[in-house]
Amino acid sequence: MAATLTYDITTPAVIALQIATAGRPDDEALAATVDGAPVAITEVAGSGGPLGGRTHLVTCGRGKLVVTYAGNGPIPAARATAPTALDRIVALRPSRYCPSDRLAGYAARYRRGDERATVQAIVADVHDSLVYDGTATGPTTDAIDTLLTGRGVCRDYAHLTVALCRAVDVPARVAAVYAPGLDPMDFHLVAETALADEWVVWDATRLAPRQSLIRVATGRDAADVAFGTVLSGTVQLVDMTVMAVADGDLPTDDHERPVRLP
Repeated sequence: MAATLTYDITTPAVIALQIATAGRPDDEALAATVDGAPVAITEVAGSGGPLGGRTHLVTCGRGKLVVTYAGNGPIPAARATAPTALDRIVALRPSRYCPSDRLAGYAARYRRGDERATVQAIVADVHDSLVYDGTATGPTTDAIDTLLTGRGVCRDYAHLTVALCRAVDVPARVAAVYAPGLDPMDFHLVAETALADEWVVWDATRLAPRQSLIRVATGRDAADVAFGTVLSGTVQLVDMTVMAVADGDLPTDDHERPVRLP
């Protein structure tokens, strides 16, 4: 996994980053420079909990900020965890990009005899109903906007999946991931639902096999898992590259059977 973010910093800035994997690979490097000079990066104490990911802060002056991340090898700190009672409560609440309280009537059509079948129906319909279109979405686009336009990118597919699941009382959240096999390559957003005693990952875009996904951050919606959040200063992201590869051939994914994301 690797990522490079390039920012133009017009006034001194503080940026919160979520680009390191949720676990800690055996081989990992995160660094930043401004106009070629090293800048300190600090990990926020207590980050990496059930919501959010490992958050790092960069404090820098004016110039060109370049942030690089690379991680290789297994991730021993990442383990699949069962949803707690609190996880389920939080994952049922409406959120900024997933206004599920406004979709209850529409979502009722997806109810099946059990939760798994209900989620499978939602994911299949989101996949079939939307057109992947990077020009049709923006930073304020929510699940209802996506439902009405029928177009979007991975975050829109994930938001609509999550909102519809919550609307039929299935706890759901999003996960930001590195996705080997994704085309076009980018940071990727998928949905997770609490089924029985486990979180199950779903990707309505079907653009990458779920078995190879590597978790970066977890949250209610994209606002919780943004790869970069400007806390202060005048900042513009001018370039970004992401790379995710897996050893050997990528697995085959029918995007119907349950898959767990560590």
